[in-house]
Amino acid sequence: MITSLELVVHPVFATDSSAHKLIAAKELGITPERITSLRIKKRSIDARSKEPKFRLQAEIYYDEPAPEAESFTPNYKSLPPNAKRIVIIGAGPAGMFAALRLIEHGIKPIILERGKDVQARRYDLAAIQKRGIVNPDSNYCFGEGGAGTYSDGKLYTRATKRGDVGAVLKTLVAHGASSDILIDAHPHIGSNLLPKVVAAMRESIINSGGEIHFDSRVDDLVVKKKKNVGVITQSGDEIIGEAVILATGHSARDIFHLLDRKKILIESKPFAMGVRIEHPQSFVDKTQYHTNDRGEFLPAASYKLVAQADSRGVFSFCMCPGGFIVPSATAPGELVLNGMSLSRRDSPFANSGVVVAVEQEDLTGYTKHGALAGMMYQADVERAAFMAGGNLQQAPAQRITDFLENKLSTTLPETSYKPGMTSALLGEVLPKAIANRLRDGIKQFGKSMRGYVQEEAVMLGVETRTSSPVRIPRDHETLQHVEIENFYPCGEGAGYAGGIVSAAMDGVRIADVLGAKN
Repeated sequence: MITSLELVVHPVFATDSSAHKLIAAKELGITPERITSLRIKKRSIDARSKEPKFRLQAEIYYDEPAPEAESFTPNYKSLPPNAKRIVIIGAGPAGMFAALRLIEHGIKPIILERGKDVQARRYDLAAIQKRGIVNPDSNYCFGEGGAGTYSDGKLYTRATKRGDVGAVLKTLVAHGASSDILIDAHPHIGSNLLPKVVAAMRESIINSGGEIHFDSRVDDLVVKKKKNVGVITQSGDEIIGEAVILATGHSARDIFHLLDRKKILIESKPFAMGVRIEHPQSFVDKTQYHTNDRGEFLPAASYKLVAQADSRGVFSFCMCPGGFIVPSATAPGELVLNGMSLSRRDSPFANSGVVVAVEQEDLTGYTKHGALAGMMYQADVERAAFMAGGNLQQAPAQRITDFLENKLSTTLPETSYKPGMTSALLGEVLPKAIANRLRDGIKQFGKSMRGYVQEEAVMLGVETRTSSPVRIPRDHETLQHVEIENFYPCGEGAGYAGGIVSAAMDGVRIADVLGAKN
């Protein structure tokens, strides 16, 4: 027989299959020997009581043989010599998953990535961390795997209606990710392991006959009679294809400027901005798990906070338990922060973006920029942060208690941010409307999460790249740009995704549309 059962276990037994079988047998009123297979389908932590537990959704076979477990060996067929060619701009999750899906449809993907491969990217990340040198084409946002590769690798998404989440996760497992991501309620790979997965995906694409070209920034689109037939790279090479998928991510400002210059319709869209707030991880653990020591069997705890301040949302974003704050600027003269963590999430710090929704009414001084108003507003805040940090990658920072009182911090606590901090009044770095709502929202956070407002909590500025400030409109059915044929805006940069998984699903969706035309 086969049955489903929820097992509630102590953290010590979260991964103990023998204990799971004993608990399941007791629940079913049978001997453990009758169970032929027990497979965990979903795993989550229940920390509502004083003693956290793991809740395991299990599929149990007994008194009959269990079917073979699913295999996750990648198997992409070689493309025929005369395969159609699709140009993909960007090797982030949207571009790479689109490429893999195109191969399944017998179509040849040609990926053009402005940055470097995952291994070579490390040198440019070290340069910005240690010397404050920003490579505009290779950084935490640009390069193979996209922004998510070296900024955490969180895979949780609410966009379950946009595609097959399970298929995306299985593709990652097939390329080396732990199968735990298939069962964890909030799956996560980690920035130390995700580069290996990305490299394996690249090998699948190349081995099947696809192409990936690094250091190949696209500087222009070849549009003839309202039809996109190819691109031109920074070296002047013209690359022609049946269609072009634009999957450049939310920070490719040069692409937005290009579309604006070419009079290709784009739209301003809401986004959010604020700061990174860092606490000791021990505080978050104690608050969430109700214990002074979470032990070795519970992961670093996280939090999610939401408030309303002056009719605007204030919320935590991209929370990184046991993580680090990293510099994510994409051009000299700007300062942008993001969070990341390794697979073990064992840093003594917990950080999260805390941001305020930005609406059109905030952009009144930027209307001359048209659809680029939000992007220019965003850029000005990043330049202000850079100057407040001393024209370096040091972050302007303030103790959270001092920020609420609008006074300069005379000392700052330790931080995970390697370039360091400079004491500054963040209320003068951020737009006044953002700063005021942050103060209100943080006070509300302190009421819902006791101890959130404390001396050891530090705010670092600025977190501005929460999502794209621009949307590139496309037809709901064909997924092509509403004005340009064979031009497919895709993923987070086009305004149709918000993270690794949703971007990957959008890439697959566009590839399926192109496959249906093949």
